[in-house]
Amino acid sequence: MSVNDFFSLGGALLAGGLIGVERSYHGHAAGMRTYALVCLGSALVIIAAGSADPNVTRVIQGIMTGIGFLGAGVIVNEGLSVRGLTSAASIWVTAGIGVLVGIKSYPAAAAATALTLGTLAVFRWIEDRLPARSYLHCSVRFQAGDRMDEDALREFLGGAGFRVAELSYRLHGDPKVFEYRLILWSRQAGAARALAQALTQRLSVAEFRISPSKD
Repeated sequence: MSVNDFFSLGGALLAGGLIGVERSYHGHAAGMRTYALVCLGSALVIIAAGSADPNVTRVIQGIMTGIGFLGAGVIVNEGLSVRGLTSAASIWVTAGIGVLVGIKSYPAAAAATALTLGTLAVFRWIEDRLPARSYLHCSVRFQAGDRMDEDALREFLGGAGFRVAELSYRLHGDPKVFEYRLILWSRQAGAARALAQALTQRLSVAEFRISPSKD
């Protein structure tokens, strides 16, 4: 493994992590660790392909494609939240490390293993301490004849520390139920708990649901 390969791995990790910081700040499911691992995994595959003959390169392509399907199996959609993206990226990177071991590129495999473990441990610590918006998916239901109008709802949510990013309406059921579906964000720690308590105390609220949007 050349010095340039080490720089490639480090640069890929840094580039993916920086893009992931922006995604984490805006509350997207794929955050810092996921982007860093995917970028690192791509660099690993390129290094492995450059070190192998054409026949082995075709085998590598098949392995990485198959592992992509395996990784997709650990992604879970829980209501309005998506979980498992970092686990899927970890599986894909691990496959890349296995390829490096298979072609006897042991220094690259060792470096990639250390970078992957560092990404999973250190980047989580960084993510937890970075200033970021907390995004929530929220639905609030009222009896149709006793619903809170939109302006009052926005004022109520603002008092709980949230701003509305998206809002939609739904009327359904028998008796009729009026439902707001919202994507909310806040910079305040513990805002979701405060919102749940505030909604519980509103007698006109028939039902609500709050789901975090992060991975």
